[in-house]
Amino acid sequence: MVVVLLYGVDLLILEHASWEPLAVRLAWAVAMILTGLAMNHTSPFQSWLVSSGYGIVSALCYLGLVALGGGPHGPYFSFSPAIPLVMAMASTETLGAPVTCGLVSALGGGWMLHASGASPLEAFLWSLMMLVMMFFGLYGGVQFRKARLAENETRLERSRREALEKLAASERRRAQSERLATIGRLAAGVAHELNNPIAYVRTNLDFLGRELLSTPPGSREEVREAFQDVNSGVERIRQIVSDLRGFSRMDATEEPARCSLAEVVTDAARLASVRLKSVARLRVELPAELPEVHVVRRRLAQVILNLLVNASDALEARRGQESEVRVQARVEGEAVQLLIEDNGPGFPEEVLPRLFEPFFTTKEPERGTGLGLMLSREYVEQFGGTLTAANREEGGARLCIRLPAIAHHPVSATA
Repeated sequence: MVVVLLYGVDLLILEHASWEPLAVRLAWAVAMILTGLAMNHTSPFQSWLVSSGYGIVSALCYLGLVALGGGPHGPYFSFSPAIPLVMAMASTETLGAPVTCGLVSALGGGWMLHASGASPLEAFLWSLMMLVMMFFGLYGGVQFRKARLAENETRLERSRREALEKLAASERRRAQSERLATIGRLAAGVAHELNNPIAYVRTNLDFLGRELLSTPPGSREEVREAFQDVNSGVERIRQIVSDLRGFSRMDATEEPARCSLAEVVTDAARLASVRLKSVARLRVELPAELPEVHVVRRRLAQVILNLLVNASDALEARRGQESEVRVQARVEGEAVQLLIEDNGPGFPEEVLPRLFEPFFTTKEPERGTGLGLMLSREYVEQFGGTLTAANREEGGARLCIRLPAIAHHPVSATA
């Protein structure tokens, strides 16, 4: 302890060994240790009391060293004003220690000065100077604590911001991985879907080549039909590629906006039909007029596509039977409800409570990440809506998306 090691200074001042200064320093060191231990296990009020008591003990110990070192005429007395300053800077929890230390030091120092023969005015001025030093010490200590608190808050805010940025980046990667996993599940159907228009584009190009090079040329009507077929095939390829590119694009910075729910459903259904075409019949039944919703369009399309692809996976084992996926929408009060249903096996009862848990899946590892339904629910809830799952009474699964409607329009039923 520094307090005890400074006993060497006492030896230089007294010019002889003495146990009294050492005893004072040992008492001061013990008080310091006990105060540090007590401060960790007390309430705020008790901490203030302990700190105040330590301030009194410190002042008395230093006054004892002053008395042993020659009183007001010794070297220790000149350093008395520094004690409240040091105490204020060292006290990080409460201001009790510097206040009591300053008061006791001022009274004790003034009394010692008066007892040595100084006038009452000199003793008073000395005590007043000690109190002023205590005030500056307190002010400096308060400012130091404020600066340290502000630095800690800045550090915490920086850490929180970095954590949020990492979380946002993780969310983007997680959403992108699920999006790409969905595209991967569509890949086989995309390849098959592209092969058909490519095949009749190639066939019609061969026909056009023969007809344009032959003499005389063939019927202009046949050539016109061939050109139309080529154009239809190329447009189909362009549409599939455009849908895939738009769906796979990152949308982290995209903000919710008004959009037509019918158009979102149409986009998602067109892309899902690539997968559903060989598995089940897709029926989309939308009212002629639907209210607009306030969403991120690509995210809502991802939700609907995920649900449609999940339905396709559930129906895949029933090939050869009359499998069907139906998408319906209706207005209920100030909300619009979108139902995605299939006539497959439905959800096992023990699975239903865990459907939206992260990484929970009943599919093989290569066919599911366990994030699709969880992300879908998160996205829908971001738009102020809900996503629920249930089994239909007649068999099969039902997913219900409910979103707040921006405007309400009369609904005319269509089949």
